[in-house]
Amino acid sequence: MRGTLMLSWILIICLSLVAVQSQYYSKTLPYHPRPVKVTKLHFFMHEHAGVTAVQVAQVNITGNDNNSSVPFASLVAVNDPLRAGTEPDSEVIGNVQGITLLAGMNASSTQYIDFGFNTGKFNGSSLSVFSRGEPGLAIVGGRGRFMMAKGVALFNPVLINATKVIIEFKVTVIHY
Repeated sequence: MRGTLMLSWILIICLSLVAVQSQYYSKTLPYHPRPVKVTKLHFFMHEHAGVTAVQVAQVNITGNDNNSSVPFASLVAVNDPLRAGTEPDSEVIGNVQGITLLAGMNASSTQYIDFGFNTGKFNGSSLSVFSRGEPGLAIVGGRGRFMMAKGVALFNPVLINATKVIIEFKVTVIHY
C-alpha cells in the first residue's frame, strides 16, 4: 500500500512538471486589418420543380390541414442554376445548393443555402446563407474571395408557376 502511494505521488509530480514545461507559446504580432470591400451582385435563380428542387421529407399529417401547394413541415433539397438574366438561355454564372425547411403555416421557410459562382472574377467563391425566407436573406459567411462575408440578399420573385420559379437576387456583401 505504501509503495503504491509513493508511486502515485511520483507520477503526479512528473505529470505536473511535464504540463508546466510543455505549454504552448506564440509570439504576439500586431494586427493589420485588410480593407473592407463592399460588393453588389445581381443575378437570377431558376428553379424547376421536381428537377432542381426536390422534396426529400414531409411530415405525416392525417387530416385536411396539410393540403396546400407548399405543405407545412416539408424539407426540400435545391440545386438551382444562377443566371445573369430571366431568360432560360441566359448565361449561367453559378448555382445555389442547399435545403429549405418549410416550417410555417403561411408557407414561410428557413433557408440553408450556398450561392456558388463559377465564372468571372468570383470563380470558385461562394456565399453562405442561413436565414428565414423573409424579404432578405442573411449572408453569414463565404469562401474564396468572399471569406468572412456578411451582408444581405434581397430577393424578388419574378415568375412562380406549377413547374418553374425565377427569383431575382440583389446582394450586398461586405468582405475582406
